[in-house]
Amino acid sequence: MNANRRARILGIAAVIFFVGADCRAQESSSRGSSNPVSVITGPSLALREALSAACAQNESGFTKFLTTRNAETFGTLTPGARIALMKRFVLLDEPGKPALVTGPSGRPLVRCETPGGAAEAQIGGAEVSDNLAFLPVEIRDATDTVGANVMHVKMGLVRENGEWKLLSVGLVLLDLPSLAAEWDAAQMESTERAAIEALKTMADAVETYRRTYARLPDSLANLGPAKHGAASPQTAGLLDAELAGGGRSGYNFRYVIAGASTLGAPAKFALAATPQAYGRTGRRSFFRDVNGGMHGADRQGAVGSEVDPKVE
Repeated sequence: MNANRRARILGIAAVIFFVGADCRAQESSSRGSSNPVSVITGPSLALREALSAACAQNESGFTKFLTTRNAETFGTLTPGARIALMKRFVLLDEPGKPALVTGPSGRPLVRCETPGGAAEAQIGGAEVSDNLAFLPVEIRDATDTVGANVMHVKMGLVRENGEWKLLSVGLVLLDLPSLAAEWDAAQMESTERAAIEALKTMADAVETYRRTYARLPDSLANLGPAKHGAASPQTAGLLDAELAGGGRSGYNFRYVIAGASTLGAPAKFALAATPQAYGRTGRRSFFRDVNGGMHGADRQGAVGSEVDPKVE
């Protein structure tokens, strides 16, 4: 097991309780048993389905096993934050195909297969008391056949309106509203950096277009993927479709031609980036002025300007 995978296993306890499911995978064989998993019900079934949904990155199913309060908050998280939670839960970066089988100990086991690797989670017997249930789970890389790096966690579930919902991992209660602000702050740092880099990429594309066609593009769309394989002034193939469409990673982008000087100086242009969801995908608005200076400030979601502080 490489260092990155081991680090992600050690960090799974912080996010393992964010799972839900609506995934009905076909039962198949895995190491430990060629027999399909035996019929399970109650909290064990809920957790098995939750693991399957995390594997498949099934967002709609994910919310089915969150309490009403947590499900509402989960729905307001950015798409990237929701996917990141599920990816960390199964220790894999890509959506996978879940296989529901019987593990070596005879307990239910969920195996998540992706082109880049596989992980396994074995569910232990449930301890049920009134409306609470606790289930031990062993999570490992599928290549770890001797259990050298097994992660042991205890999942808590609560019965809400007759259905089992995820409650905790160990003694740590699942409280998405309280944690959402922390996740947003971490996410915004990433999206704001990405917005600055995107503006630089767009500015380079505009200048390349100018050198190629001896004028500025009329719009960002002119910088997009070439149609029919041949670059043209209409589609120069200098930006991917997402950026040429004016959006990426939680930010919207604008391009404006400043106009040529009456003294014959070449036309100039400005670029702007504003958060798509202020306070969630970003706080700062960014502005590249006509001289190439980059500026950024909290504009409450409005477009920035050259009077804002400079950023690198």
